[in-house]
Amino acid sequence: MSTINEKTVITCAVTGGFDTAGKNPAVPVTPEQIATSALEAEKAGASVAHIHVRDPETTLASMDPALYREVVSRLRDAGSNLILNLTTGPGARYIPGDNDPMSPAAGTTLKTPAVRVEHVDELRPEVCTLDVATMNFGEHVFMNTPAHLREMGQRIKAAGVKPELEVFEAGHARLALKLVEDGIIEKPPLFQLCLGIPWGAPATAETMAYMASLLPPGTLWSGFGIGRMQFPMAAQAVILGGHVRVGLEDNLYLDRGELAPSNAALVERAVTIVEALGSKVAAPDEARVIFGLKKEAA
Repeated sequence: MSTINEKTVITCAVTGGFDTAGKNPAVPVTPEQIATSALEAEKAGASVAHIHVRDPETTLASMDPALYREVVSRLRDAGSNLILNLTTGPGARYIPGDNDPMSPAAGTTLKTPAVRVEHVDELRPEVCTLDVATMNFGEHVFMNTPAHLREMGQRIKAAGVKPELEVFEAGHARLALKLVEDGIIEKPPLFQLCLGIPWGAPATAETMAYMASLLPPGTLWSGFGIGRMQFPMAAQAVILGGHVRVGLEDNLYLDRGELAPSNAALVERAVTIVEALGSKVAAPDEARVIFGLKKEAA
């Protein structure tokens, strides 16, 4: 039976890659805005910043290493103690052509594993995501084959970075555990249960409990729901003994009809939930110990 953690790690997913910048002016776009928003989230109680980057001209998702480089440099130069978690999700979208499904349509972003982890190899964050998922993701296919996952996992390990295994369905968790069993992912693994994404597992208490039950006892995991289920799923993660993710990547609202004014506001609400349920918020160095990023001092 799960017990609530004494200390709960809060991750802030700062901006994401969806076309949301026009839906809430608080969504950060430029490297300066992304870094500033992450620093504000840190002050509010986040220990981890999950980072995507956007093209400053179009506001859309980007894979430009220079943009990642600037965000990371700004955070490090500011003296931030955040655990940086860089995404490797971009580069997995496939849209079949209307006349020839073997030929990709406009909007396809498929890239090689080497390209998808190029910024991780260069910048060496403490954590990066590894999306163990092939699924219908809205109207496109999110494609991550086992062979690509093995190569990405090996490259991430060679860089000395801990992968956060993002799973969106029960089968994804099973594949991720196979990667751990095969030594592609080092123990202890870190999971992120991603709920509510069309067309993945729904963001319900029952689904999160089931997904968590698939993980071996003692497995480190965090969970989130998107949209209006962000805060209910944060509470459920704490109750089940997991950690929490919130942020403008996953949800644009603070309350019904009220746009979130910042990532910090979403983190502050998460802090309230964590503490109301009897846990305490982990500081960044405490989160490093919990996630196995730094050994406890003797």
